[in-house]
Amino acid sequence: MRDHIHGKRHGPHPDVWTGRATNRVQWLAALAGAACLALGIELAVDSAWTSGIAPLAMAVVGCIAAGLLALFGTLAFVHVALRVDQETLEVRCGHIGVPRRRIPLAHVVGADFAPHVTPRHWGGWGYRWRPEQGTAVVVRRGEGVVLRLWDGHTFTVTVDDAEAAVRVIRDRLRPGSPGSAH
Repeated sequence: MRDHIHGKRHGPHPDVWTGRATNRVQWLAALAGAACLALGIELAVDSAWTSGIAPLAMAVVGCIAAGLLALFGTLAFVHVALRVDQETLEVRCGHIGVPRRRIPLAHVVGADFAPHVTPRHWGGWGYRWRPEQGTAVVVRRGEGVVLRLWDGHTFTVTVDDAEAAVRVIRDRLRPGSPGSAH
């Protein structure tokens, strides 16, 4: 699933550009979450519940909760998929596509290439909001797309071949809109 640019025909929708970014390091955090979850289950099944129920129950619940949070929190941001058609830009995260954000291109006034998006600038990986910067989906450090929206906010997403995404978005903005200038 690489990209569809200026007439390249891949699949049944030649007017759709798709791109993605992946962070394989997130799999390590997901594995740690799975290990914590397994530890909680192991404690629950194999422990003698006669010595102290409250501390053991807290340990079991803590391990299971921490494991689930780490597992699902990281799996949601192992990769991001970006899809641009004639009318909308859609961002889907993880294997089940949640969180998801659809932005009508009519609400976009401009698109810019960002060569160095880093989790550090956004406060970590994932779906981020910072009042002074806007909203972002950051799954890895590297290139990304910065959308300038009609309401003055920005939306940043890390994606491979972000320069091509910016070209496609700019080409699809309404003629005469502020973002259509190259």
